[in-house]
Amino acid sequence: MTKAIYPGSFDPVTKGHLDIIIRSSKIMSHLTVTVLENPRKVATFDVEKRIKMLKLITGPYINVEVDYYKGLLIDYAQQQKVNIIIKGLRAISDFEFEFQMALVNQKLNPAIETLFMMTNSKYSYLSSSIVKEIAALGGDITSLVPPEVHNMIVSEFK
Repeated sequence: MTKAIYPGSFDPVTKGHLDIIIRSSKIMSHLTVTVLENPRKVATFDVEKRIKMLKLITGPYINVEVDYYKGLLIDYAQQQKVNIIIKGLRAISDFEFEFQMALVNQKLNPAIETLFMMTNSKYSYLSSSIVKEIAALGGDITSLVPPEVHNMIVSEFK
């Protein structure tokens, strides 16, 4: 059984995130999408809302579960007995940061590998920050987020 973790803040979830979830679920027998608290970011959506959004969009995928963890990703991976971490990449700037984190994680536990998955080119510009900015300014985010979570996101900015 090949188990993996796809961690992120998912604040909020985007179509880019969903793309990585779908593609990862096809190559892993089990995928845990894990909401991690990022101490460098102030979240717009509380943990419960982010988990709810992820559960709404991952429902059709029987080998995908949603979880939450506060702490080091590498500790969570060890607790879950998972040795693969999936990280989505949009641009070179993502790679530089994620590469550094993968090296740190490898130093902390050499048995856990990080696999980088390039986003679909149609989502290469997309980030949660962009979605929040557009929504906050009253713009249309329909093409940026899964339809199951659109209203939840928009209502946060009214």
